[in-house]
Amino acid sequence: MCGIIGFTGCGRAKDVLLSGLSALEYRGYDSAGISCFTGDGKITTIKSVGKVSKLKTQVPEEFSSTCGIGHTRWATHGGVSQANAHPHSCGRVTLIHNGIIENYLCLRDELSATGRTPVSGTDSEIAAMLIDSLYTGDARAAIAAAAARLEGAYAFCILFSDQPEKIYCIRKGSPLVACQTKMGSIIASDMVALLRYSKDYFVLEEDLIACLTHDEITVTTLDGRTVAPDYLTVTWDVSSAQKNGFNHYMEKEIHEQPDALLRTITPRLVKYVENGESYMLPDFTADGIPDSLFLGLSRIVITACGTAMHAGMMGKILFEELLHIPVTVDIASEFRYQNPILSEDTLVITVSQSGETADTLAALRLATESGARTLSIVNVKGSSIARESAHVFYTHAGPEIAVASTKAYTAQLAAFYMIAFRAAFAARRLSIGECAEYTKGLSLMIPALTKVLERGEEFAAISRHLIKATDLFFIGRGMDYALSCEGSIKLKEITYIHSEAYAAGELKHGTLSLIAPDVPVIALATQHNVLAKMVSNIKEVRARGAFVILVAAKDAGIEPELYDFCIELPETSDRFAPFTAAAVLQLIAYHTSFLRGLDVDQPRHLAKSVTVE
Repeated sequence: MCGIIGFTGCGRAKDVLLSGLSALEYRGYDSAGISCFTGDGKITTIKSVGKVSKLKTQVPEEFSSTCGIGHTRWATHGGVSQANAHPHSCGRVTLIHNGIIENYLCLRDELSATGRTPVSGTDSEIAAMLIDSLYTGDARAAIAAAAARLEGAYAFCILFSDQPEKIYCIRKGSPLVACQTKMGSIIASDMVALLRYSKDYFVLEEDLIACLTHDEITVTTLDGRTVAPDYLTVTWDVSSAQKNGFNHYMEKEIHEQPDALLRTITPRLVKYVENGESYMLPDFTADGIPDSLFLGLSRIVITACGTAMHAGMMGKILFEELLHIPVTVDIASEFRYQNPILSEDTLVITVSQSGETADTLAALRLATESGARTLSIVNVKGSSIARESAHVFYTHAGPEIAVASTKAYTAQLAAFYMIAFRAAFAARRLSIGECAEYTKGLSLMIPALTKVLERGEEFAAISRHLIKATDLFFIGRGMDYALSCEGSIKLKEITYIHSEAYAAGELKHGTLSLIAPDVPVIALATQHNVLAKMVSNIKEVRARGAFVILVAAKDAGIEPELYDFCIELPETSDRFAPFTAAAVLQLIAYHTSFLRGLDVDQPRHLAKSVTVE
């Protein structure tokens, strides 16, 4: 969500802050600002509505401060305005904030009674007012006292006007990562902003206070005890977070999917020998995930948000087919408010690309408190979900900058496939030969995806027929329905075309009333066991004048009069068709957005990492 950057050191703060905010633009934002200690001993704040590029024009070249904080805001409390942009100041306190303060109204009323009047409509300014009201010269004591009063989620970077060249930080729920370099100390909401300066970093733990100075970063508990942070090392370089010749990050990340699958699958393939025969099976020993995690289960619960939840829908189909136990997929934002029935023989799988999704983190915490087994599928080392889950499956997809998730989705699919295969093998539902055969089929998706990605011009040509659409529908059955949900969200979030996904068998239960002449329908027909039924559903929409784009297996044999365009997938078993079909739907969404002249990487109103509930 909001982007945070802080620097104190021997270089020009404005350069570090503005480049950091540029690196964090992908998170989604509507305004930006910086605050720095200036030569006269004061804190100077510059902020504006709009892009970081606009903010850059307002920062004087001679702005020579060596300590400051910067922020890109995604509006939650209060509309998009310069007054609501960060940083916020009150008295001796200036801060930036990612998160939501849930009890800000009662705090506002309390603080207003002391003569402090907010000038913005934000909860963040109330936090600045609270800290200022508690500050008597001891920054750590004021922050700790404020933390005891605040309800909600927050990541704060704070300047105190009488403590020049120091930045104080604390977080609860929202992420902060920091590093120490030769030029100084840096903190940010995402490692992407730090990468040009260091590959070594630490995650600031919740309810710890960090103090950044030129020479060091000191971390203490709320009661003042010093603690040593655990440093991590990034395994990818700065080029991974650049476009590298592609028009957009989304386009680049779509084309990175074969490599993302390779990194996710290959290191986990281990040779097993039985009766003199060699087999390659998924093995999670290096991940610290034991086979016992999958034994004696009465049910599996998958909880996630958005695209990650759609990957979970595919996981449900795989687990129920191979393990023969009930599986539910719950939206994380609803999960913990439904009094879920959890026990020690329940496996709760949480899925999040960033590992910081607030609702998914809350679901994980509830599962842990309930005594359930927990396994998380995440992409970011050291993230909150990764640290709090009993077991973690890292997808190794590399940084994903575009708001619309692509390579993270297919990497999550690969994770579910591998986990399902291993769990079924551990539970003796699959023989070693069957497990090896399924695993081989998964590995073959790497070259199959490459073949699909070579057909970009074909999908661009089809997309030209969608750019004037106002409504669009996806239909499918089984795995194709789960994929339809992902295709629909991908299209709507970057093209702004109203799009819905429907189980094809539900057409007669209301959906057909929405089908009119020339309304586009993307029909997925990759599953042979329901192909005859799917053909009937396509006939139903075709009879009502729909413009049909068919995505089908090569041997589907569907009559040409039933579609306007047919996209044939590379030959594969039905079980693995979602990988290649997903790439097709991603490219159709991408080209449609591009041809409509929209901001593909930063769609309106959306943020990459949703760190508030």
